[in-house]
Amino acid sequence: MRYEAHDYQKYTTEYIENHDIAAIFLDCGLGKSVITLTAINDLLFDSFEIHKVLVVAPLRVARDTWPAEFEKWEHLHGLTYSTVIGSEVQRKAALLKKTDIYIINRENVEWLVTKSGLPFDYDMLVVDELSSFKSYQAKRFRSLSSVRPKVKRVVGLTGTPSSNGLMDLWAEFRLLDMGKRLGRFITHFRSDYFIPDKRNQQIVFSYKPKPGAEEAIYRLVSDITISMKSTDYLKMPECVINEVPVRLCEKEMECYQTLKDDLILSLDGQDIDAANAVGLSNKLTQMANGAVYGEDGKVIAVHDRKLDALEDLIEAANGKPVLVAYWFKHDLERIQKCFKVEKLDSADSIKRWNNGDIPVAVVHPASAGHGLNLQSGGSMLIWFGLTWSLELYQQTNARLWRQGQTADTVVIHHIIAEDTIDEKIMAALRKKDKTQSALIDAVKADLKI
Repeated sequence: MRYEAHDYQKYTTEYIENHDIAAIFLDCGLGKSVITLTAINDLLFDSFEIHKVLVVAPLRVARDTWPAEFEKWEHLHGLTYSTVIGSEVQRKAALLKKTDIYIINRENVEWLVTKSGLPFDYDMLVVDELSSFKSYQAKRFRSLSSVRPKVKRVVGLTGTPSSNGLMDLWAEFRLLDMGKRLGRFITHFRSDYFIPDKRNQQIVFSYKPKPGAEEAIYRLVSDITISMKSTDYLKMPECVINEVPVRLCEKEMECYQTLKDDLILSLDGQDIDAANAVGLSNKLTQMANGAVYGEDGKVIAVHDRKLDALEDLIEAANGKPVLVAYWFKHDLERIQKCFKVEKLDSADSIKRWNNGDIPVAVVHPASAGHGLNLQSGGSMLIWFGLTWSLELYQQTNARLWRQGQTADTVVIHHIIAEDTIDEKIMAALRKKDKTQSALIDAVKADLKI
């Protein structure tokens, strides 16, 4: 296919070429991969500024999405690449090939740096889904940071830079510029721009930005950051957000409230207990969905309210393809018992979904939240179970609501159990989105420049 670049794509490609460090915050569907590969192509063969490129991406994106870009666009057919996935033997063989670009999944970054035994001699690094490096304690972050000084050029790609708040940005920019803008140490960044929020005596559970901190942080990173929203540059289909309330009966709510108040519940002869706030949140979310794990891991059914609502939504779709997002394993098991569904967990299943061969598909946000193009298969997404992660939530929505979606309207349903933690999760997702939107607005690209 011939690549007819939009103005924003040309602008972003030139930005990458003209900046040794580039943080590219583009909404899903704006074509981050082809933009970056076009810049790589120019840097390799026009200006000869680079010779060997490493792309780090989520597993499915590394395996399916990036290779598909080389095949899709005519102007990229001269590029060669090697996909570094599979067994250790397969990965080493892929790394030993002489090629332009090496694509590795982020889970194997530590292996590449510390265990592969091969030199880290890449002169350009592309981190797809930079937000997955937001934890400065993660091995993948530490490993990649240790070899960052060897790389001349680095590009960070994401549509969700601060999904859990501004604190996420430190590790992401520390990886990009080695601490030049936000500091080399998280403790200094935290003390400079945040104050303790929720705490128990000396233990601080969360922080909130100091007055003016947001603007200061945005200003510091603006010289290497470009951001764009799909709604600004593409004619996107209308996105309809819908909440489908379900109400638990009195007995079911009594069980829910007992666990919430007492942190323990006896149900079907088994004890369900929550040791702490995180455990309680987890159990309450399970109960809102309709089932909960007991002490021995046995699934205890609580209600079928969400399954009934899901049935109504599938019937109302009247044969149109439906994508269902689940969170817990027992959610999937219960959905599979009630409906004929197929899990999108392979290249073949994704292809058949996009061809319209799967009426009802199920995905887990953690495995389908990044990079997969599912917009050709349908325009309706149903959240059976919610996630606290804004990043996974937005990325999963963007599998359908993105460039290439042919439907005029994308409908995203949320099945919400009333008076439960579901309502708090939805409120939290909306609140987090405000912070992220502020960041993107602050460094938004101006194509008039």
